[in-house]
Amino acid sequence: MKDSKQFWEESAEKYIKSPIKDEATYQRKLAITQEFLRSDWNVLEFGCGSGATAIFHAPHVKHVLATDISENMIDAAHRKAVEAGVKNIVFQQGTLDSLALKNGSFDAVLGLNVLHLLEDVDGAIDKVHGLLKYDGVFISSTSLLAEISIFYQWLVSGMQLLRLAPYVSRLTKSQLISKLLNSGFTIEREWQASHESVFIVARKGCQEVGST
Repeated sequence: MKDSKQFWEESAEKYIKSPIKDEATYQRKLAITQEFLRSDWNVLEFGCGSGATAIFHAPHVKHVLATDISENMIDAAHRKAVEAGVKNIVFQQGTLDSLALKNGSFDAVLGLNVLHLLEDVDGAIDKVHGLLKYDGVFISSTSLLAEISIFYQWLVSGMQLLRLAPYVSRLTKSQLISKLLNSGFTIEREWQASHESVFIVARKGCQEVGST
């Protein structure tokens, strides 16, 4: 399969120019996210892509740090933020593992359409849990490759063998939810526009509150 960083560096221009496939679903996810964000919050988005979602939410929070593995994505996102006049957002190239991020420093972490692209999903969720403040929220949207048709699963595998696609985790919804629960999150909202992906709002700390 193709190296993830190389894949997204090469795909950045095409990805940025591509229209959103399902505008109604995207707007619904934005609206749900807005229900949980607060004006005094510090927010991290990893895998921010073109920066559109981070730029949308930035005016409604104190500060946003948006990161992506692709430098080309980050450059484009920064230009987009400048054009939009959004000043409380910083874009930085890197990953959860490579960036020096302080534990307990974020009120919300967004991981949208990215968890399934990571080889160590459990490690990423644990990392997010550590980065969040007590009672903070992790908002994610994740493709469920294990729940799509066998034909498309084989298609992805074939593209990986030809080095045309990067690593993709074959997750089910139940597996993803179990990983979140095992890391100490509680599930506050779960929404699906289709069986192929799931949008989840998970909170850090609620279990500890309930046990006292």
